[in-house]
Amino acid sequence: MEKNLEFPDLLRLIDERSTAFRAVVAAAPGLDAQVPTCPGWTLFDLVKHLGGGDRFWAAIVGAGPADAPPAEAVAARAALEVPQEREALLAWLDASTQLLLGALRAAGPESGCWTWWPASQSPQTAGGTARHRVQETAVHTYDAQLAGASPQPLPVELALDGVEEFLFTVCATPSAWPHKPTAFDFHAAEGRSWRLTVDGDGARITRIPATGEDSDAAGASVHGTASELVLYLYDRIQADSLHVDGDAGLLDLLRAWEPEEK
Repeated sequence: MEKNLEFPDLLRLIDERSTAFRAVVAAAPGLDAQVPTCPGWTLFDLVKHLGGGDRFWAAIVGAGPADAPPAEAVAARAALEVPQEREALLAWLDASTQLLLGALRAAGPESGCWTWWPASQSPQTAGGTARHRVQETAVHTYDAQLAGASPQPLPVELALDGVEEFLFTVCATPSAWPHKPTAFDFHAAEGRSWRLTVDGDGARITRIPATGEDSDAAGASVHGTASELVLYLYDRIQADSLHVDGDAGLLDLLRAWEPEEK
């Protein structure tokens, strides 16, 4: 069974994707370019969001175990002001990423911290935070690329981990599924597969063989590259961009589901 990415790999990928993000912003005709996958946002807004998120999570990781994010971090994010000029803005974003990486290194992967996913299958640790920030940075890099009409697939190493990370963090919940029990299988062309089972006990994720295990148990099976699966899960591309077996309408129910407890 494949292992998750190690903590040093997660830090490396955060740095790499942030560097790729800054390169897109540096080459863009202007910071006022619209971001199609973030309606109403410009490239400038996207930079502010990503950098502000890096600083926010750096403060959370640095604070250690807690029942809520530090009040000062919440206030700082709400009052965030960033440079307007491109070169200074890019330097600010780089500094933001380095603050996050520094906090993660100082804490170590097992250090506890507040997260918004206490009821999920992802740990409330610096390691869990790093794993999620990799994906947020990667998806926003795709957003920035799309604003410049040059979107690129997510790197395979990152995307394979990203499918599971999304399912573990965003989908897993003890809240009861309000429809008939079923399962969703996600098959990455690179050779990994996962099953999301939903019923009265909530939603839980398991890895399954790439060839499928009891495939008839799945109400819907989604096939694509790991990058396509991540982008679909983050609502960057639609299901018709993938191959779906079974009842595609179940995917609409899954998308619309808002569990009471996360």
